[in-house]
Amino acid sequence: MAQNSEKNPGGKPKKGFFARFFSGPWFFVIVALVILGGMFAGPLFSSTNRVDTNVGMNLLKDHKVVSAKIHDGDQRVDLELKDDYTNPEGDNLGKSLTFYYVEPRANEVVDTMNNADLESYTDQPVQNNWFTSLLSFIAPILILMLVFWFLMSRMGGGSSQIMNFSKSKAKKFNKDNPTVRFADVAGVDEALAELEEVREFLAEPEKFTRLGAKIPKGVLLYGPPGTGKTLLAKAVAGEAGVPFYSISGSDFVEMFVGVGASRVRDLFKEAKQNPAAIIFVDEIDAVGRQRGVGMGGGNDEREQTLNQLLVEMDGFDGTSNIIVIAATNRPDVLDPALLRPGRFDRQVGVDAPDLKGRQRILEVHATGKPIDRRVDLASVAKRTPGFTGADLANVMNESALLTARDGGNVIDERAIDEAIDRVMAGPQRSSRIMSEHERKITAYHEGGHALVAAALRNSAPVTKITILPRGRALGYTMVMPEDDKYSTTRHELLDQMAYAMGGRAAEEIVFHDPSTGASNDIQKATDTARKMVTEYGMSSRIGSVRLTAQESDPFLGGGAGNSNNYSDELAYIVDQEVYELLAGAHDEAHEILTENRDVLDRLAFALLEKETLLEKELADIFADVRKRPERVQWLSKDNRTVSDLPPVKAPSELAAGSRKAGDGEESDDVIVQQPVVDPDATPNGPDTTIDPTRGHGGAHPHPGAEGPHGNPDINNPFGGGR
Repeated sequence: MAQNSEKNPGGKPKKGFFARFFSGPWFFVIVALVILGGMFAGPLFSSTNRVDTNVGMNLLKDHKVVSAKIHDGDQRVDLELKDDYTNPEGDNLGKSLTFYYVEPRANEVVDTMNNADLESYTDQPVQNNWFTSLLSFIAPILILMLVFWFLMSRMGGGSSQIMNFSKSKAKKFNKDNPTVRFADVAGVDEALAELEEVREFLAEPEKFTRLGAKIPKGVLLYGPPGTGKTLLAKAVAGEAGVPFYSISGSDFVEMFVGVGASRVRDLFKEAKQNPAAIIFVDEIDAVGRQRGVGMGGGNDEREQTLNQLLVEMDGFDGTSNIIVIAATNRPDVLDPALLRPGRFDRQVGVDAPDLKGRQRILEVHATGKPIDRRVDLASVAKRTPGFTGADLANVMNESALLTARDGGNVIDERAIDEAIDRVMAGPQRSSRIMSEHERKITAYHEGGHALVAAALRNSAPVTKITILPRGRALGYTMVMPEDDKYSTTRHELLDQMAYAMGGRAAEEIVFHDPSTGASNDIQKATDTARKMVTEYGMSSRIGSVRLTAQESDPFLGGGAGNSNNYSDELAYIVDQEVYELLAGAHDEAHEILTENRDVLDRLAFALLEKETLLEKELADIFADVRKRPERVQWLSKDNRTVSDLPPVKAPSELAAGSRKAGDGEESDDVIVQQPVVDPDATPNGPDTTIDPTRGHGGAHPHPGAEGPHGNPDINNPFGGGR
């Protein structure tokens, strides 16, 4: 039966003890010590017995010495006695003795020998041994080299061979014992489908090659941190059925030029020894940044490494059977040659999950945990918009930790709700004691936010208010949309600015003395207003013009500084438009709170009494809120024609209307007829053709969203800095 050799985590067989000893630095350290010991072994291991200097001098003076020999340089005298010498302790030291003297006593020693009536004496001058001299010169250099060798071996992860720093540091995963499978990944269905196809291509290549398809060279996973890019790679390692090599982009970069390129070559050389293999490069932006740009020019080591990676992925040799999977948070800084088809054929975005995706992620992380049967994970997913997979995993882990801390056995709704707050705003600071006046300011501040949001027509509903200090905040208000949103209208942005100014307006109305708590709110409202004017084209005076340049890093090839690319006159108009938007939002918030002052006082009292109000309690308080009227239609130009025609109904809406009609209910469908074109109309008249396929022109991120996770708005009444 064949015996399996022991292997290290990298997949390579471990060396024996003697192989590691003779190839390591300790062997050479021992050899150096033996050589140095041989240099100084003569005096240390002399065959004669040593006596004190005064004993040797007295023996000479007493004429008991037959012959003597002086060693110059060592300051040693060898004596041959007439009779054996016995020391005071009674030990017989024989006839051969040695004693040492210091340089100032040299003349006295010579005079004593001259007066000792010796039969013979001689001098031993210093003899320069060329080998000893050479060794004394080389020995310090050898010691420094050994120390350098030892340090490099420690820096190289414990390797005993200094030249191994040019070898690949990739870890080879065992496909027989996978730790993560595709079933363990949820909320990223599109990315899973792309990677499942890669796995299928490796397992059944004939299914694709018969149609002339070629195996993709690379798959780039990009997206925000915590969305599951590395977890997807681990799932591929568990499902691929082929050797899987994992390495970080920073492992290619070293202080020595050429090491990164050598590691790339070694990695692909090892992978090519298999019929098929997958290489995963995490954080590829560490080595794949655009070449020859930035302040100070490019980096030779990184650029050589990138060049070698480009050649290995799609160079002159087109017979490679390796698929490269890479992950990054910054696809915008990668070199264009790396992103072209033929290298990274597929670029898969891994974004934060939607509502259903969050529910599936929660179900995955709830597996194996004792969850109370009354906990509705769908409701938890609805309360966590904008959370990534890592955030949701942290929520479930925090809820388990909180339950264990309280001595419970089942994770209930209370623990999960507290875990969401901890992930979103930090742990509760029960040790922070606030005065009654500050508590009242915080209650009215947060109540102002909530009341303005409840009175507006285009704001998300308020789901929670608290005045308990948490993290850096003294309190926060959470507004949460009922569904995931991927774009924001102008009316919604205006409502968000008014909502942000609600806290400051409440302080002005009630206390007539605003606090610093609105600094963060003002910053967010200002950012939203400036984006509306300079990026979103929502200003009638500026028009649909983008005035801000693409955000870039000067060290990545972008322009230095944040200078405006428009005139000072236009900048003045931009500032005016931003001010008017903010002033309008502030005025609107002030009017809402003045009109609903009774509701504001009732809300503040409830907060002071209970400290935390949830959605059902807020619904009772907001039952008699006086709503704001609908906003008037906004036109980018006053002379544009206003169309009264509604948008076409979607097929799902028409199907719902048909079902109502079939059930005997009155249908509210409106039949939109195609307008009759007047043949006598001028060809330059207004275009009244309806295009049912016309949309918003692309989804934009939620620009007015507040708080750490986008949609849930968390307002710090003191800006985190008081």
